[in-house]
Amino acid sequence: MDSIEQQLAAAVRLRERVDAMRFPPPVTQVYDPLDYAWAPFAAYVRRYGGGRKRVLFLGMNPGPWGMTQTGVPFGEVGMVRDWLGIEAAVLRPAEVSPLRPVDGFACPRSEVSGRRLWGGFASRFGRAENFFADHFVVNYCPLLFSVGARNLTPDKLASAERGPLFQACDTHLCAVVDATGPDWVVGVGRFAAGRARQALAGRALRIGEILHPSPASPAANRGWFAAAERQLVGQGIWTGD
Repeated sequence: MDSIEQQLAAAVRLRERVDAMRFPPPVTQVYDPLDYAWAPFAAYVRRYGGGRKRVLFLGMNPGPWGMTQTGVPFGEVGMVRDWLGIEAAVLRPAEVSPLRPVDGFACPRSEVSGRRLWGGFASRFGRAENFFADHFVVNYCPLLFSVGARNLTPDKLASAERGPLFQACDTHLCAVVDATGPDWVVGVGRFAAGRARQALAGRALRIGEILHPSPASPAANRGWFAAAERQLVGQGIWTGD
């Protein structure tokens, strides 16, 4: 089985495990884009996930206007369609909150984190193919958790739900690392870096960390990509050229 099929098979196993889980209040809505947005997710892996990757960037979980809409990690609609060149059918989830509609590639909202991340990579590498020659981007957790109109990040779940979820996500991360063989796994934000260190402990690879591009971070609002580039160069992941 090649690296692409390994990743798709691992994603199916993750989807099956997390979709069997239940998340009680205060969670009001759970979306799994590996289910209803499988077509664009699979297109992303098939187009860009093949072969060995020197650097694997690891996000936390979907944003409401990013991967939740497009199935692609940090998947701001415009960047996925226009830079990654991916657009595919997104089905309607079984239960949709009117506070968090899923419009797929017709979504009128822009995910700031995704526009910053993919826009930064576009500014440095030009064509998407240049970036993906030895980089890839995945999310640690595939689920979006809502409390009304507010996000609940995975680390804020009750321990009884967090334990099984993290176990499934750790297993998936290990499978993606096995498929892509990176030298570096770079957590986009502290949470992702921490989960990578725990899930991949003892492996012969290095864990890095960069600032999360969320607009909730004051530091990210002062030139996120310039700051992320400095971090990547400082850790020896990228060159300063």
